[in-house]
Amino acid sequence: MPSPAATDRPVKARCAVAALFFTNGFLFANVVPRYPEIKTDLALSNAALGTAIAAMPLGALLLGLAASPLIKRFGSARTAVFSQLLMGLNILLVGTAPNLAVLCLGMFLAGSLDSVTDIAMNAHGLRVQRRYGRSILNSFHGVWSIGAVVGGIAGAGAAQAGLSLAIHLAIVGALAIASALTSNRFLLPGPEDAERAPAESAAESARTTAPGRRAWLRRPVLTAFLLLGLLTAAAAVVEDAPASWGSNYLQNELDASPFVGGLAFMALQGTQTVARLCGDHVVRRLGDRTTARIGGLLVVVGMGVALLWPSVPTTVLGFALCGIGIATLIPAAFHAADEIPGLWPGAGIAVAAFLLRVGFLASPPVIGLIADAESIRLGLVLVPLAGLVILATSGILDKRSP
Repeated sequence: MPSPAATDRPVKARCAVAALFFTNGFLFANVVPRYPEIKTDLALSNAALGTAIAAMPLGALLLGLAASPLIKRFGSARTAVFSQLLMGLNILLVGTAPNLAVLCLGMFLAGSLDSVTDIAMNAHGLRVQRRYGRSILNSFHGVWSIGAVVGGIAGAGAAQAGLSLAIHLAIVGALAIASALTSNRFLLPGPEDAERAPAESAAESARTTAPGRRAWLRRPVLTAFLLLGLLTAAAAVVEDAPASWGSNYLQNELDASPFVGGLAFMALQGTQTVARLCGDHVVRRLGDRTTARIGGLLVVVGMGVALLWPSVPTTVLGFALCGIGIATLIPAAFHAADEIPGLWPGAGIAVAAFLLRVGFLASPPVIGLIADAESIRLGLVLVPLAGLVILATSGILDKRSP
């Protein structure tokens, strides 16, 4: 049942959270199309550029868990806004780095700040969702996807126009800072449990004052995080596959053109964005658990058929079905993690986000090892297997609508 505050729907707060999500997706997507220019300007080898890029997920893994104590101390609104302000400043460091060491530092900080922002804005999005009394979290993730697409287009356009990298990223950083400062005016005030039902709020107060170590070591908590870890890692495998290997598979094993090779990534991202924007309506009717099971089935069938009968159309269609299948998984996992009793505010989301990033970090090399030994097609069998993991672990999600 929604809390009494759910009758007061804070539309401005919802728009402010959506702005944070859009800006988070938009910000660093501007940098990706300019990697070749950064490589040329700093005279980097492929290995050196790869090392710099890898510093970003490393920073997210090492410092992402710091989001929970920050949220506990300052609240999700202040944490999200301040970390996004720092992201807007740090992006200029990436664009003006004079050498590899400074570039690696900038990428490491970018990953760290992105992780903290991600966790804090999801935590605040769940606060707004509780005020609404119905699922709206998927729409925020859909807005993030739109921001990433717009940022990628803006970055590619700036590169094509020959705009200076420093000027380009200074403009992007200034927009991010302006967005954060504007959003800060409309985010929800008060403690993190203010929107919970009275019984939930009392339990929340009790759990945050209890010894943290005991809460983490309880068997139900460990079991919940084990299942959520498998679920989020499986979602990461499915989402990363077309980005890391889709183009190589289509071009090298199915003889597609470079443009057609890019359709694997575009198919998943396109259908995922649309499904996220529509996902809240589905979740309200079916609940997170049933929606996840249908999604896992789409992944298994879509990529299973594509790999059994390999062709360009079946592969593109398979990845498109994968995008629909995993669209609501990450918001559902964050919601489930946030409801685990005995943890600080934001701690559950922080751990779920950490496990998700482990999946993103591990998936490309695992598929690569299989591809080197046999073929990319065999490596991509990991995708329908991930769909089976989603089916097996979706029971951790709530069968009711949030």
